[in-house]
Amino acid sequence: MTTPQKYRVLHVIDSFDLGGAQTALLNLIRCADRERFEPEVACLHGRGVFWEDFAALGVPVHSLSPAKWLPLYVWRLARLLAARRFDIVHCHLFGANWIAKPLAALLGVRVRINHDQCNDRRRHDSRLARWLDTATNRLSTHVCAVSKSTRDFLVEREGVPDDRVSVVYNGVDVARFTPAQPRGDRPGGQLVAGVGRLVPQKDFTLFLEVAAGLSRRCADVRFVIAGTGPEEAALQAKAAALGLAGRVRFAGHVADPRTIYEAAEVLLLTSRYEGTPLTVLEAMAAGLPVVAPKLDGLEEILVDGVDCFLVPPGDRAKFVDRVADLLASAEQRARFAQAAWAKVAASFSAKTMAAQVENIYLRHLPAEP
Repeated sequence: MTTPQKYRVLHVIDSFDLGGAQTALLNLIRCADRERFEPEVACLHGRGVFWEDFAALGVPVHSLSPAKWLPLYVWRLARLLAARRFDIVHCHLFGANWIAKPLAALLGVRVRINHDQCNDRRRHDSRLARWLDTATNRLSTHVCAVSKSTRDFLVEREGVPDDRVSVVYNGVDVARFTPAQPRGDRPGGQLVAGVGRLVPQKDFTLFLEVAAGLSRRCADVRFVIAGTGPEEAALQAKAAALGLAGRVRFAGHVADPRTIYEAAEVLLLTSRYEGTPLTVLEAMAAGLPVVAPKLDGLEEILVDGVDCFLVPPGDRAKFVDRVADLLASAEQRARFAQAAWAKVAASFSAKTMAAQVENIYLRHLPAEP
């Protein structure tokens, strides 16, 4: 019996800073079939909060430039591609798509994959970004879209051929997030959590406005925001202006988000747009009920009133009402948690995601003799 050929895979991502794409890539490599594939990871610049997590995976990890605006990553990536002769280059986030894909094509890498995490509106606001996306997508052997809406966006708006895009939902390590014991009422009031990058997309300004409304209705409710980003100082000032300084804790980067999910009663997501957010999938695996905006990617994985509450995007009053409903009913929280856990365990595991991606690789690699 012959040993299957092993293929070299280079994952390229913009940075190891906080973000869902970084978490998805960690999950993908953790569940990789190491008998068939030899993964390596390169970030274009810096090290970031996830550097140690990637280094702990037992795969080669590269940082190609100390800073974003010191573009050493161009020639260092070209040198890495030429030296290692990868079979597959898998790109994550815009910079990697725009830089690594053309270099991989130029240097003869047979399979060039990019992973699209959401139908990002910024591509419509910048002609250069839109042109770069369209041009470099033509160099993709295949595109992994994290939701059906993202796939439709790529086909209908970006012009990617239908047969070169597959939906591959993000996945989580369900066993890692599943709590060892059922949730119970805890002393010290109720906690509403927000988890994510502190950027306009996530709209934590709305989160704070919802928190202010809830505080007027629920005397013992508290809030935690776990994440970092350029809006942190402005959000802290907003919290103070709303009279929330004693109720909202800005936790910064939390290395193990399970500590947040286990402490909270509700996850509140207030994003303006999303693909398939890992924060929601992690909360589902942790048995934490979710209140989220009724966005296309979220509607694909959640059912309002069955495993979550979905609210019209930006509707502050509805967000307040739905979170208050959950805080008032342990039975409703338990019902949502059970349904959400069953769904994520059945359909959104990291092992399933990795197997789907590796099947795409194999479809485009030459048949073994």
